[in-house]
Amino acid sequence: MAQRAERTERTERADAQRNREAVLAAADALFAASSSPHGVSMDDIAAAAGVGKGTLFRRFGDRSGLIAAVITSRLEPLRRTVREVQEATGSAPRQQVADLLDTALTFKIDNRNLMSAAEDAGISSPYQAQHYGWWHETLRTALDRVPGVHAPEFTAHALLAAIRADLVAHLLDERKMSPEELRSSLAAHLDNVLGAA
Repeated sequence: MAQRAERTERTERADAQRNREAVLAAADALFAASSSPHGVSMDDIAAAAGVGKGTLFRRFGDRSGLIAAVITSRLEPLRRTVREVQEATGSAPRQQVADLLDTALTFKIDNRNLMSAAEDAGISSPYQAQHYGWWHETLRTALDRVPGVHAPEFTAHALLAAIRADLVAHLLDERKMSPEELRSSLAAHLDNVLGAA
């Protein structure tokens, strides 16, 4: 009897994990394919994942909770890559800042509808979101090692403000900048902030 209950519990946990992964994959794909961060509803995600809408609310609480979970899953491989780069290379601190900022911008470009949806959903304050805290701390730590940067905490916030998802989406989708132009403009802005290399 106890063995049967244990098997049932393991099966339920495995089903719940499969459902979670299906929901995250469906949400990720829908946001990537959508032309607007408002174009993806909980109904759409539930249908694409093959689960009931109630499952979404039980598992993630609400739309903002689901969006935060998708962002976390998208960032995990990137966090590993950033850590590996920081540990493996002896690049100059200023170059590390440039690389980190470019990586953050590229992530925003590739995930602009998802990130805009996160900003629109009002996941508490954007400055209290877990992913923002990680980007800020990583960038601030790199700025700490750049000679002449007297306020790394503020500078990290100011640089991240230049790549807010709504600004990235506006420049790419409405102003028709190319990703390359946007990345080049950000690099020039960094030079303005930090001074000539």
